[in-house]
Amino acid sequence: MKLLIAVDMEGISGVTTWDQVTPGHAEWQRFRRIMTAEVNAAIEGALAGGADEVVVTDGHWNGDNILIEELHPRARLNTGSPSPFSMVEGLQGGVDAAFFVGYHARNGTAHAILDHTWSAARIHNLFINGRVTGEAGWNASLCGHFGIPVLLMSGDQSAAAEAREWIPGIDTVVTKTARGRWSAEVLPPALVRENLRAAAAEAVGKYLAGSGPAPLRPGSPVTIRIEFVGSDMGDKAALLPGIRRLDGRTLEFTGEDMPAVYQAFRAAVTLALRA
Repeated sequence: MKLLIAVDMEGISGVTTWDQVTPGHAEWQRFRRIMTAEVNAAIEGALAGGADEVVVTDGHWNGDNILIEELHPRARLNTGSPSPFSMVEGLQGGVDAAFFVGYHARNGTAHAILDHTWSAARIHNLFINGRVTGEAGWNASLCGHFGIPVLLMSGDQSAAAEAREWIPGIDTVVTKTARGRWSAEVLPPALVRENLRAAAAEAVGKYLAGSGPAPLRPGSPVTIRIEFVGSDMGDKAALLPGIRRLDGRTLEFTGEDMPAVYQAFRAAVTLALRA
């Protein structure tokens, strides 16, 4: 069994502020180590549960957060940006199943640490076939195109609830209980690692026994709607061929499948960057 572990940073234990996840900040350096240790715990659990091969994808910011010198020696790392499938790069390489580690809730969620959808500065909302989604549903839908189920996700309690709404039967590990966007009751990293090891082993074991979540398949074609933060962003993103502008901030795109709309979304968000 080949497993992809897709990793973000906002849902890692102890994280409550942007400083802790912003490259270049002293706090980011500290939380890179905590992030890497939590990834290692998920790897250890997955291997104990029966996984044969593990590929890790660093999906936070520019994908250069995980400390390669401290990563579990049985894993391989996708790092750097841009890559064809960004936060879930590597799924096109014959992966059987996936974990999402350190994820956060979608933009606008109450009681959710650093809630946002892809870009806090640019994206107000994202919809797949009319259903509002965050990064969990978005990335799981791309995994589903390749027949890959998402077995496990870690993050705060709101991120975990969002994952269960999108992926029935997914196992979740709650790393903290958010009280607001920048406050939470956090668990010690050692306890989170212990919980991740146990949950990862159980999730892989269930998969190998023929149970667990099914791949999330949005169907074909797929229509996405992007609500940007400002109309100037809509001006720029509207330059993308094939995209339809619904109002000042809202654009829509229909593609043949999830890979097509995933890459169109990324192109639109890149165009929308403010100078």
